[in-house]
Amino acid sequence: MSAQALPASTSAPLNRPMITVSIMLATLMQTLDSTIANVALPHMQGTLSASQDEITWVLTSYIVAAAIATPLTGWLSDRLSVKRLLLVAISGFTVASAFCGISETLPQMVASRLLQGIFGASLVPLSQSILLDINPREKQGQAMAVWGMGVMVGPILGPTLGGWLTDSYNWRWVFFINVPVGAFALFGVMTFLPGRAPRREVKFDAFGFATLSLAIGALQAMLDRGEQLDWFSSLEIRIEALLAVISFAYFVVHTATAGSKSFFRYELLKDRNFATGTCFIFVIGAVMYATRALLPPMLQNLMNYPVATTGLVTAPSGIGTMIAMLLAGRLLRHIDARLMLLSGFLISAFALWQMMQYTVVLSMSDIVWPGVIQGFGLGLVFVPLSSLTFSTLMPELRADGTATYSLLRNIGSSIGISIIQALMTRNTQVAHADLAAHVSIFNPNLQSMLANGSRADLVALNHTITQQASMIAYLNDFKVMFLATLLVVPLILFVRPARHDQDLASAHAAMD
Repeated sequence: MSAQALPASTSAPLNRPMITVSIMLATLMQTLDSTIANVALPHMQGTLSASQDEITWVLTSYIVAAAIATPLTGWLSDRLSVKRLLLVAISGFTVASAFCGISETLPQMVASRLLQGIFGASLVPLSQSILLDINPREKQGQAMAVWGMGVMVGPILGPTLGGWLTDSYNWRWVFFINVPVGAFALFGVMTFLPGRAPRREVKFDAFGFATLSLAIGALQAMLDRGEQLDWFSSLEIRIEALLAVISFAYFVVHTATAGSKSFFRYELLKDRNFATGTCFIFVIGAVMYATRALLPPMLQNLMNYPVATTGLVTAPSGIGTMIAMLLAGRLLRHIDARLMLLSGFLISAFALWQMMQYTVVLSMSDIVWPGVIQGFGLGLVFVPLSSLTFSTLMPELRADGTATYSLLRNIGSSIGISIIQALMTRNTQVAHADLAAHVSIFNPNLQSMLANGSRADLVALNHTITQQASMIAYLNDFKVMFLATLLVVPLILFVRPARHDQDLASAHAAMD
């Protein structure tokens, strides 16, 4: 959902540069937190006494909360006014960041990250809406370029800044850094952004929102805790699965019968390009965020990379994405968007195939180049996919379509991280058991060590087996993402070509 940010004309002249700086600081703060915590996870794991699968809740709780709260932006901006909502969002996000920094237990951290996601969900769509509104039509393309670059800078800077802060100070400064940024953004919005009267008469589909939120939350809880509780042998998992199914069933029935009053416009699914595009963005969200969640623990735990170095070698993937997005906007005028889409997916699949060849001994270039290639491939997909997804959609459905598109990407991200982490935990155990089965007195290569070796030798042997088992599990995860990327490629056949005169502002509108 989206709402008009400001009145078409205001009595006082607008200070566009200061408004732009203020809202882009808030946007940067929110997008930065989508990746800044990744490299700090191994350090947070020890402080919070969390297992490897539990620590990923720090990532998924934020993404899920943002996914659920994003569709509320339009209604809240009408009810409160854009300026008030932005002030509440920035203040809440800044305070929640401080709570993250002082958290001493995993439940405290997850609760604080949930608050971060809830308050931060409206920052990106509001910043985009405001930039479009304060600039005349002839400058909106330039404004969207500034906005798009700002949105991309956060994920790019995240790993590097997070690594430096964790290495130089400690992981808590990954969250404390938001406090001064939030304060500057809050001052700028209060001072320079004009207000408008709220629209109290706007109605909201509370039942549709509640059932969808409950379904998403229950599904995420099931995926996050399933491996730990042995899946459906646990009563909790069965309850969460049943709750997710029943809530989603109610949501579907309500959507089909409520018509235009529904939280979700089912007419969106009648558009073939939009339905196919949401499938694509779901997989992209899952693969992109799962890769970024996997690499830092692998580098730090298995290969003993310092946290700052981990940030440096994972950041270039974002640079690849940014370069590809800049090129894609120009190439889209001359090349069929479907061909660019195919190229982007194949390039991303090739990068994941390279990651499937990893070993426990890797140079920095072995990490950097597959990341750059994957980032380039994903960047090559973003712009044409957005253009194709919305090229055949009726204008009156576009606002709801962008919200749904963003929602599916966020859900894909959280589900992807949870599934990949569950597979990681399970495959590590399976691989460890398989490798340990060969440690026997009957193995001629180990007879001497087992018969005469010291306790330290046996501990070292077990460490090596655990390390190799973890590496096998990581490679299996990369294989799953490689196959998922290839499996969606045939869906391109269902996409209609985009019109060459398509307004690309709608494509940018869907990118975050």
